[in-house]
Amino acid sequence: MQEIVPTRIVIYAKDISNITGRKERTARKIIAQIRRRYNKKPGDLITIYEFCEHTNLNEERVRQFLTR
Repeated sequence: MQEIVPTRIVIYAKDISNITGRKERTARKIIAQIRRRYNKKPGDLITIYEFCEHTNLNEERVRQFLTR
């Protein structure tokens, strides 16, 4: 029987750092910008969709990068 592995919907600063090649501090700033854009409170999670909308990156491509 095959196990179904759910895909993640949340993205973290470390992921953004790996995707963009920027330092983790800069990735945290990007997360703060996304929180302001979507009127989220500090500590609220950021979805991959929100990250992709903010950066104009292809969501499918980002998800492929996260599963590697």
